[in-house]
Amino acid sequence: MERTATGVPIKLLHDRVLVKAEGPAGERRSTGGIVIPATASVGRRLVWAEVVGVGQTVRSVQPGDRVLYEPEDRAQIEIHGVSYVLLRERDIHAVAAERVEGSTGLYL
Repeated sequence: MERTATGVPIKLLHDRVLVKAEGPAGERRSTGGIVIPATASVGRRLVWAEVVGVGQTVRSVQPGDRVLYEPEDRAQIEIHGVSYVLLRERDIHAVAAERVEGSTGLYL
């Protein structure tokens, strides 16, 4: 059984993955430091998040991993004022973790 950031125990079922998105979903910053507002039109953009909990059939990710997912394929929930995203394991595009073998740290 995993615990959320607020310490609430949570048990995820089947292939579900609970993640906490990194940074605000609105405006972004370019590598040069330019602020890009949330209203700016961009193509399909993926988002990084930290895994908080996994269901019993999830094999590719563990709590603490960083994962890449598409924000349109999500179910957003709130637990004690903290926002989380609930995904299926198949909706995750990449995993970044120290335990992943290879030079990039990404499992694609």
